Amino acid sequence: MSPIVNKVTAVLDGGMETIMKNTRICCKCGSSDIIRIPDNPSRHASGNNIYTSTFTLMKKIPVIRYVCCSCGYVENWVENKNELIEIKKVFG
Repeated sequence: MSPIVNKVTAVLDGGMETIMKNTRICCKCGSSDIIRIPDNPSRHASGNNIYTSTFTLMKKIPVIRYVCCSCGYVENWVENKNELIEIKKVFG
């Protein structure tokens, strides 16, 4: 078994540590070629955003993407705790 597969197996046994955001290891293929795609706040409708207002471009919550450049697997994350609270208020 390769070192990457062993590392992924160890990560998978750890529960929450399987997320690519924390490990920088793809849970699908074991690659460490992971790229974080941030929000671009200067663009009006860039990226995956969650809007918590009916007014255009108000209360835009960015969804940050982590992409495995080996297999294409993608994870989406809201990284700010206050933004998670806002989402729960609006949609919960």
